[in-house]
Amino acid sequence: MLRLLGRRDRPQEEDVPELGALRQQLAVAHAVEQERTRIYNDLHDDVGSALLTLLHRVPDSEQQLVREILQDLRAILAHEHGVEGTLLEVLAQLRDEVEQRLLTRSIGLDWLQADTLPDPLLDRAQGMHLFRIGREAVTNAIRHANPTRVRIVVRQLASDLVFEITDDGRFDPTHIGDGRGTRSMRSRADELHGDIHWQQGTLGGTKVLLRFPLPAPPAGAGFPPTAQDGSIPR
Repeated sequence: MLRLLGRRDRPQEEDVPELGALRQQLAVAHAVEQERTRIYNDLHDDVGSALLTLLHRVPDSEQQLVREILQDLRAILAHEHGVEGTLLEVLAQLRDEVEQRLLTRSIGLDWLQADTLPDPLLDRAQGMHLFRIGREAVTNAIRHANPTRVRIVVRQLASDLVFEITDDGRFDPTHIGDGRGTRSMRSRADELHGDIHWQQGTLGGTKVLLRFPLPAPPAGAGFPPTAQDGSIPR
């Protein structure tokens, strides 16, 4: 657009084809966004309504499962367009949701976050990838490990963020493979230009370890000092 505006000395008709193509691209993008919004609204209204109806028809022993599915649907739709804010704001949103999910299942949460974490601004994609990786890790712990506690550790190591989720349930390597959830987490870690892996945790269950580079701070700013080993201050 700036290039087009800078060509005032050229005949106006030369700009018309490019302006037309630009308008067409914007129209297509707008139509795609409208259709995406319609699909999300339909999911929320139709699927949500069906789940609420089902909730009142299933036996009491299965109602908790339906409530969990409904809660998961609402959370996914609420954050699928992106999670905006700084690192600490995204982490606060994730912590709030994790606490609510675990509370409904009587699972304890230990959230250990270093006081010296920097607070760079994350774009919508970065915030969404971090949020969804954390959410999927908690979902897997609930579904496969049958834990009584989940521990989440967030710390800085050099210019990277280290994000760990460990449960005290069962460690079953057969559930760590090429499943859709695992593939999604790996893909999101790649989008963050980081890496993710799974191992047996110190609590006896599974540890998910994500590490990715944080956005560079503005010129003249720097990350707060941290211990060389990235440890969390006590």
